[in-house]
Amino acid sequence: MHVVIIGNGITGVTAAREIRKRQPRWRITMISAESERHWSRPALMYVYMGHMRLQDTQPYPDHFWAKNRIDLVRAHVSAIDVSSRTLTFAGGGAMTYDKLLVATGSQPNRFGWPGQDLARVQGMYSLQDLELLEQNSVGLSHAVIVGGGLIGIEMAEMLHSRGVHVTFLVREERYWSNILPSEESRIIERVIAAEGIDLRLGTELTEIHGDERGEACAVTTSSGDRIACQLVGLTAGVRPNLSAVAGSAIETGRGVLVDDTLATSAPHVWAAGDCAEIRRPEGARNLMQQVWYTGRLQAEVAAANICGDEAPYDPGIWFNSAKFFDLEWQTYGMVPSRPGEGQRSLYWEAPDRRTCVRLVANGDGTLHSMHAFGIRYRHRVCEGWIRDRLPISEVLERLPEANFDPEFYKRHERQIAAAMRSQL
Repeated sequence: MHVVIIGNGITGVTAAREIRKRQPRWRITMISAESERHWSRPALMYVYMGHMRLQDTQPYPDHFWAKNRIDLVRAHVSAIDVSSRTLTFAGGGAMTYDKLLVATGSQPNRFGWPGQDLARVQGMYSLQDLELLEQNSVGLSHAVIVGGGLIGIEMAEMLHSRGVHVTFLVREERYWSNILPSEESRIIERVIAAEGIDLRLGTELTEIHGDERGEACAVTTSSGDRIACQLVGLTAGVRPNLSAVAGSAIETGRGVLVDDTLATSAPHVWAAGDCAEIRRPEGARNLMQQVWYTGRLQAEVAAANICGDEAPYDPGIWFNSAKFFDLEWQTYGMVPSRPGEGQRSLYWEAPDRRTCVRLVANGDGTLHSMHAFGIRYRHRVCEGWIRDRLPISEVLERLPEANFDPEFYKRHERQIAAAMRSQL
């Protein structure tokens, strides 16, 4: 039995490991056009900032792959023939499979901006993007970043760490307004401004201008401003990378369409991770989850089903975390930007105007979701409270149980509980 995995990110490598555990004798091949070996994508920014070396982002030693009999192929899959179970490579050659997992991840969005194909215009997602940014950083003094999500602020921090002046264009009237309530958005905006970033809210990119060498030299915004620069970072979100399945019999929507076992419409083919779109019952929006830990969870489910052990995917309770310069954020459950029908939102903010906690209650007064900026809470504790539908009143009493900030950090649980009880 030959299992082929297209993609060597967290989803691909987790699936390979899980299949090997279940099937010691099967042949496993991982294919990636980006790199030969797996590396940690969330650590990409720290390589550029000088905190890590590229080899430090590779969690498995070189001998791991041979020891576990996982073959690595550096190639770009240009076509999939599901009838003959054959993959065709862009540079020539082909490979057959018995079972196939598509784990091709995401790619940066581009929205047809004039000048987006000029030199010195790039995203920040892949290893090749990192290499290109190193090249584009030579002589760089001013960069414009377009898009107000997590990738955008990471790129801003990367460039800022090297003394580059950054202008940050965000289309919405507040930062990450589709995800965060207004108070939290304003906290991040203050952090960005305090770092010296030129944050321009409610401002869209209209055109990128090039010089006589075909390199970006300025942008024009929706407010009519012309901003001179030597680099334009396009970080307006990502979309599933469907290049490998294009033209095949594998059905796609926004992503590769799969059922709750992560099986595609084609026999013997599964998909997982950022590229997968999980079908939901009629009337419900299909599920797409594009974060590190869901890629790992989906890989485990896909591996079980590939090996013949039926296992439906349970998305569980949502979790995410990020860092906005030096400000940490964790969210447990899906905190809405505005409370839904019957929900109630309780909010506390510290006098420093950058530390906060929000609890969202269901209509029956139990915990629906929560998040924190500047305070670390234990994932398993918070997840258990949400899963067990703990009453908000009891959550407030037990907040100290969840705090795992290091010793000598200031504790706020007493003030948080008092403020939220008054809101109740």
